[in-house]
Amino acid sequence: ERERERERERERSSATEQTPICGRDLRISMSPLASFHRLAHDTFSSFFLSLSQVRSFKESTFLNAFESIPTSEDIFARIRLWWEQTRAVVVVPFFKFLVALCLIMSVMLFVEVMHMGTVVVYVKLFKRKPEKVYKWEAMEEDDVECGSANFPMVLVQIPMYNEKEVCEQSIAAACKISWPSNRIIIQVLDDSTDPASKELVEKECERWSGEGVNITFEIRDNRNGYKAGALREGMKHSYVKQCDYVAIFDADFQPDPDFLLRTVPFLVHNPKLALVQARWEFVNANQCMMTRLQEMSLSYHFAVEQQVGSSTFAFFGFNGTAGVWRISALNESGGWNDQTTVEDMDLAVRATLRGWKFLYIDDLTVKSELPCSFNALRSQQHRWTCGPANLFRKMAGQIIRSENVSLGKKLYMIYSFFFIRKIVAHILTFCFYCVILPATVMFPEVTVPKWAAFYLPSLITLFIAVGRLRSIHLLAFWVLFENAMSLVRAKALVIGLLETGRVQEWVVTEKLGDTLKTKLIVQVPSEHHVRFRDRVHLLELLVGAYLLFCGCYDIIYGKSSLYVYLLFQSLAFFVVGFGFVGKYSS
Repeated sequence: ERERERERERERSSATEQTPICGRDLRISMSPLASFHRLAHDTFSSFFLSLSQVRSFKESTFLNAFESIPTSEDIFARIRLWWEQTRAVVVVPFFKFLVALCLIMSVMLFVEVMHMGTVVVYVKLFKRKPEKVYKWEAMEEDDVECGSANFPMVLVQIPMYNEKEVCEQSIAAACKISWPSNRIIIQVLDDSTDPASKELVEKECERWSGEGVNITFEIRDNRNGYKAGALREGMKHSYVKQCDYVAIFDADFQPDPDFLLRTVPFLVHNPKLALVQARWEFVNANQCMMTRLQEMSLSYHFAVEQQVGSSTFAFFGFNGTAGVWRISALNESGGWNDQTTVEDMDLAVRATLRGWKFLYIDDLTVKSELPCSFNALRSQQHRWTCGPANLFRKMAGQIIRSENVSLGKKLYMIYSFFFIRKIVAHILTFCFYCVILPATVMFPEVTVPKWAAFYLPSLITLFIAVGRLRSIHLLAFWVLFENAMSLVRAKALVIGLLETGRVQEWVVTEKLGDTLKTKLIVQVPSEHHVRFRDRVHLLELLVGAYLLFCGCYDIIYGKSSLYVYLLFQSLAFFVVGFGFVGKYSS
């Protein structure tokens, strides 16, 4: 029985395997339940097999990925390796290139300073005073009161803008100039928007007019062109046509009575002269440390830079005030240009390209004021740096193409006057001494020669200090302060060269005049009422923090003594950045 049962099972199995499955002949030999059971079994078996395979694949992938995740030590090792490669291939060669560039600029500046020093020594030794170079004959003193026709007509312009603190003394000084009353016109150009200031200026003009002084009070409906616009409008009045020369004084300048008697004869007897410039003298130089340091810089500018320009090529930048212009030369050069913030230098360049000459008189001084507020000084330095840079951008081509200027004079104007003094000096001071030199403490591979880091700057500083020997004991403070101010100048230089941002910004420098002592007494106690944001300068603080970091790094890891300079210079930037300079801390 068992054998027969097995035989039947084998037959059924063989019959099932041999049953064809195609088209309509499809026949199912098994019952529906058995077929469904087999299909379900095969399907779920395949499904779970697939799941197990996927799961095993994911587990293996996850384990491999987990094993490949770097640890923090590996990350830092890779970063360090990348930095070492970048440092060796990119950073160090780049810093070496910058150092080489700064060394070249240092030599250029040193040669320029030595050249100017040599010229000044030559002028002093051989007594090359203006009276020996140009013809000069004194005006007849007896004719001053009676009004001789031998005296040329002179226009005195005094531009003002909300300067009630100084208007009275400047107008009084101009009205007291020794010159025939019928041969001089005092023209007060008031652009004040403050009614009190305008009323005070008008009353002062009326008072002097009542005393017989030929003085006029001119106002405008707008401030277009600022100072240049006011001077240009002043030249349009009909009474100006009878004048031969024009003397210009800012609102804080007080000329001595003999100013015209000493300057106009040069213009009368030398028809090629267009301008006679006097030196500035500062009545508030001893007010605070900041004014003393400013006096050192400006004294060098007048005693050396202006004198060298006058003695060699009869060209220098007009200082905008304390000078006398030949009106015919001014008009021939195109008059005042209000499309620049340095209209004085712009006019000087255009007049030079017309073939005119300038004269600087070092022993003729005019009293003026220095800004005693750091914000006022920043605005002034921005204008004095941005303006010349932008003017160089615009006028370099005209200087090169000019046919009325010799090749030597062109070279002096482009290279010495503009490129070295107005561009290279500012770039070198900030980039080298405040950025690149401090960074070398972190890159021992980058070496700076001692002659570039110490000897050349020391010699240049000593040459500059010669201009004001009475302040030589402040030399170290002057160096730190000039480096701190170099940030403002470098920023203004970039704006001027690229002609962006505040390139046309004009801010009138604050003046205190006769109320100087009173204002200081009032403002020092009220220091806490000054808004913090108005006194803090973020960029200076950031540079100070950078220098402090470099100094600390040099102390810990370095082998040089550069940290002494870095720490003191960082302190100077912090003092300036927090506004602890000027009248608030005097």
